[in-house]
Amino acid sequence: MNDLPEARTRPASTWSAIWVLPLIALLIGAWLAWRTYSQAGIEVQVRFTSGEGIQVNKTEVIYKGMPVGKVVELTLDDEGSNKGVIATLEMNKEVESYLRSNTRFWLVTPRVTLAGITGLETLVSGNYIAVSPGDGEPSKKFTALSEEPPLPDSTPGLHVTLKAERLGSLNRDSPVFYKQIQVGRVKSYQLAQDLSTVEIKIFVEPAYAHLVRKHTRFWNASGITIDAGLGGVKFRTESLASIVAGGIAFATPENRQDSPPTDPRLPFRLYDSFDAAQTGIKVVVELSDFEGLQAGRTPVMYKGIQVGILKTLKIEPGLSSARAELVMDPLAEDFLVEGTNFWLVKPSISLGGVTGLEALVKGNYIGMRPGEKGAASQREFVARPKAPPMDLGAPGLHLVLSSDTLGSLDVGSPVLYRQMKVGSVQSFRLSRNRRRVLLGVHIEPEYASLVNGSTRFWNASGITLSGGLSGIEVKSESLQSLLAGGIAFETPDPEAPASSRRIPRYALHADRESALQTGLELQIRVDSGDGLKAGTPIRYKGLEVGKVERVELSEDLQAVLLAARITQAGERIARAGSLFWVVRPELGLMRTANLDTLVSGPYLEVRPDPGSSPRQTRFVAAPQAPTASTKEAGLNLVLSTPRRGSLKAGVPVTYREVTVGKVTGFELGPNADRVLVSILIEPRYAPLVRSGSRFWNSSGFGFDFGLLKGAQLRTESLETLLEGGIAFATPEGEQMGRPATPGQTFPLFGEANDEWLQWAPKIVLEKEQK
Repeated sequence: MNDLPEARTRPASTWSAIWVLPLIALLIGAWLAWRTYSQAGIEVQVRFTSGEGIQVNKTEVIYKGMPVGKVVELTLDDEGSNKGVIATLEMNKEVESYLRSNTRFWLVTPRVTLAGITGLETLVSGNYIAVSPGDGEPSKKFTALSEEPPLPDSTPGLHVTLKAERLGSLNRDSPVFYKQIQVGRVKSYQLAQDLSTVEIKIFVEPAYAHLVRKHTRFWNASGITIDAGLGGVKFRTESLASIVAGGIAFATPENRQDSPPTDPRLPFRLYDSFDAAQTGIKVVVELSDFEGLQAGRTPVMYKGIQVGILKTLKIEPGLSSARAELVMDPLAEDFLVEGTNFWLVKPSISLGGVTGLEALVKGNYIGMRPGEKGAASQREFVARPKAPPMDLGAPGLHLVLSSDTLGSLDVGSPVLYRQMKVGSVQSFRLSRNRRRVLLGVHIEPEYASLVNGSTRFWNASGITLSGGLSGIEVKSESLQSLLAGGIAFETPDPEAPASSRRIPRYALHADRESALQTGLELQIRVDSGDGLKAGTPIRYKGLEVGKVERVELSEDLQAVLLAARITQAGERIARAGSLFWVVRPELGLMRTANLDTLVSGPYLEVRPDPGSSPRQTRFVAAPQAPTASTKEAGLNLVLSTPRRGSLKAGVPVTYREVTVGKVTGFELGPNADRVLVSILIEPRYAPLVRSGSRFWNSSGFGFDFGLLKGAQLRTESLETLLEGGIAFATPEGEQMGRPATPGQTFPLFGEANDEWLQWAPKIVLEKEQK
C-alpha cells in the first residue's frame, strides 16, 4: 500500500494562451483606425449662390475626368446680404497640396447656347463640381464661380487680344475662322479700362497659330453681309455657325505675306466687316481747326499723293475741336506709328510768306508726315496746328536753338548770314522743364558749311535801341526780320571743326553783342536788385568791362544774386581784392552825381584788385562807393561821442566856419559804449588844434527863445545844416595847451558853449603852397 508514488505540487501559472486572441484583435483594430485616419478625406467648404443641381453623397468633384471628392453636406448660408448655400466637400487626401486660395470650383450642368451645347456628359452621370487648381496660401474655404473660367493662357496654342468698338453677337466659345475653317474660339470678353472699347480674348489651336502674323486683319464675321446696288445684290457670310452664334474671321493681306510672326502681347483691332478690314485702315485724328473739311471728299495727302480720305467728321460738344475718322490706304499701315503727324492745310498769307497756295485750287486738305518705320503702331492722333518741321532726312543742316523767350519768331522766320537768307525756322516748343524755348532750324545744303563749333546765333527780330545822354542808336538786321522776325549768326573761326552731334544744339542769344562776347562768369551778391536787370553794364573808370546776364533771388531770400560776365581785364577783376558797388543817381542841394543813370539806369562799378590776390568768382557788393584808400597828409584825431547822429564820412570839420578838415570814418569803441569818430585836419590847419580845444557836433541848427531877447536861430553853415559836420574852437592863453598829437582823442560835445564861440586865439599858420 505504501508503494504508491507521492504526488508533487507546483504553483499555478498566471498566463494563458487564450489571451493571444484579444491582443491580436487590438492590433488589428489599431491598424484599421490608423488606416482609416490616414485615408480620410479633407473637408473644405465651397459657397454657391444656389444649391440647385447639387445632391449630398451623390454630386462628385471631378478634375480632368477623375473623381477627387464628393459633397457630404449642404447647408444654408444666412450670413451677409447675399445669401446662398455652403457645400461641404470631402476631398481626397492626395489633392491636399492643390487646395490653395486661387483654386477655383464651379458647377457643371447641361448648357445649350447658340455657340453650342456644353456639359452634355452630365445628362448621364448627373451634375458635378469641377475644380481647377491654383496658387496662393493653403485654404479650406472657397467661393464657386458662376460659370466655367476662361481657357488659361498656359494652354498650348496662340492667345490673342482683339479690340472692338462693340461686342455685337459674339459670345464665349464663338468660333474663330480662317478661310471658313474653325481654328479657334473666343475665350472671354470685357470692357477696356477706359470703357471706350471691348477687349475680346481668343484662342487659336496650336496647329493654326502660325497663320496669325503681325499684319493679320481680324473682322466680325457674325450674321450676313448684304451689298445692294444697281449691279445686283451680294450676300456674304462666313459659315452657318457664325450666322447663329457669331464669329470672328482673319486673314493676312496679299501684300503682307512676308509679315513676321505676331507678338501675343500686342492687341489687334477687330474690324466691323470684311470690307472695313480690306479697303482701308481706320485712323482717328483730333482737329482743333477743321475749317473747310467735308466728309467723303477731303483727301489725306502725302507729298502730293492721296493716301486716304476723310470718312466722318464729328464736332465735339464744346465746339472747339472735332474728331475726324480717316480711312487710310493699307499700304500706309507701316507708317501709322508714333511720330506720324497730321495737320490742316489751307491758304495762309503772313509776314513770313505765303503757304498752302495749292489749297486755293483743290480746297483744304489734311496733310500727313509719316513717322519712323518700325516705331510702335498708333491709330489715334492729335493734329498739329501747323505743318511739322522739315523731315530730318531732308538735305541740309538741321539744328536746335535754345532761348529764354520766343520773341516775334515763328515758323518760317528767316535765318540770316550777313543779311542773306540761308535757312528758316521749322518749329518751336517748350523744353521738358518748361523753362526754355527750343527752336528747330534748317540751313540750306549750300550754306551748311557756314556753321561749325564756333558759330554764334542771336535773335535779329525787330529793332534794337541803345542810348544814353550821348545819343540813341537804332539797329535792324533786315526789313524781313523787322516784320516777320528772324535769326542771324556769325562764325568767328571758319576753320573750327563742325559739331559731331547728329542734330547740333546752340544757344540763341538776345542780340549780337551778347552772342559774340567772351569772358569770365562771376556771381555778385547785392542787398537789393532795384533797377538791376539782365544787360546792366559793369564799368571801370567809365569803360564797360562786362554785363549782368541774370538776376535772381538767393536761396535764403535775403539778397539778390547777379550772374555777370566780365569781358575785359577778367584776370585782374576775378580776384579776392576786387570790389563791386552799385552806382545810382544822387540828387541833393549839396551833391548831384551820376545823372546819366537817370536815362540808362543804374550800373555796377568795379575796382580791380591792386595786388595779386587769389582767384575768386563770388563777390559781395559794397553798400556804397569805397573811400579813397591812399593815405592823405594831415593830422589824424579821434573824437569820442555817445551817438553818431547824422555824421558820415566826408562831412566837413570847421574852425570859425572855415573848412579845415573832414570826417574819415567812425566805429564803436572797445566796450561798445561810445562811438569813435576819425577826423583828418589838413596839414596847414594842424596848429589850430591844441590840447585845450573843444569839438562839438554842428549838424542841424539851434533855436533860443526868451521874453526879453526874443528868438534866435543858430547854425554853423548851410552845408552843415544839410549834411552835418563838426566844429571846434581853441582857447587863448594857458588854456590853449600844447599842440595836439596824431591819434589824440577829444570828447565830442552835442553843442557849443557860448564861451567857446568867443575864443579867438592868435595862432600862426603856414602859408598855403601853390
